[in-house]
Amino acid sequence: MGKFVIAKQLAGKRIITNDGEDLGKLVDITVNESSGKLESLLFEPNLDNPTARKLKREEGLARVPYEAVLAASDHMIIDKKHVGY
Repeated sequence: MGKFVIAKQLAGKRIITNDGEDLGKLVDITVNESSGKLESLLFEPNLDNPTARKLKREEGLARVPYEAVLAASDHMIIDKKHVGY
């Protein structure tokens, strides 16, 4: 059985790629209303990071699909190949 995490515990977590790049800070998570499945992470990009500066943004926030999440603990680790520019 998977480990449960309360959503409000995730707010403000750093989004880190699997190769160690700090992409930014988690702001929100989108959920499919019909299925209840998590769809994507919305985060405030770390503009000191060149990769994060290249990300497409909507209203100042970048998005990465939830399928990119490899781990969630002190940080949220995502697979960099799912990060779109």
